[in-house]
Amino acid sequence: MWSTAATPTTTESSGSSTELGASQLRVPWGIVTATDNAARLARIAGRAASDKLGTDIVLIDVSDRLAITDIFVIVTGNNERQVEAIVDEVEEQLRKVGVKPLRREGKRDGRWVLLDFAEIVVHVQHSEERVFYSLERLWKDCPVIEFDADSGQNAHASSGEL
Repeated sequence: MWSTAATPTTTESSGSSTELGASQLRVPWGIVTATDNAARLARIAGRAASDKLGTDIVLIDVSDRLAITDIFVIVTGNNERQVEAIVDEVEEQLRKVGVKPLRREGKRDGRWVLLDFAEIVVHVQHSEERVFYSLERLWKDCPVIEFDADSGQNAHASSGEL
């Protein structure tokens, strides 16, 4: 059902054939074109958010739509303190692998904090902002990378697909 291109494969759809590149993953709703490093960083961020009880963690591959980043990681915190705790943990875990945020927006309010790590952008939103702004709806045409918060791994990564 899914294929990756450790060995490039050809898919046939609508009579046309498409070569999948080295870091592409075919999922039922599109091709993930984000870099492997971006996917690794997104999983680290997702795991860190999950450790601080962040909910509704979604990884969206925006690399085909935006030139400035590959993946949006969107996380919900139930209150301002939890949003802050999630942000701190994400920053700490990504610093451990040598990645610092280029920019941080919204920290003072604790309602919606954006962490820009270049390859990934982490949005930690209070539950009310998450519903109101509905980022998933805005980026609904982009592939969603399945994320298992319990294992902290991309659901496809366990079979070596990402």
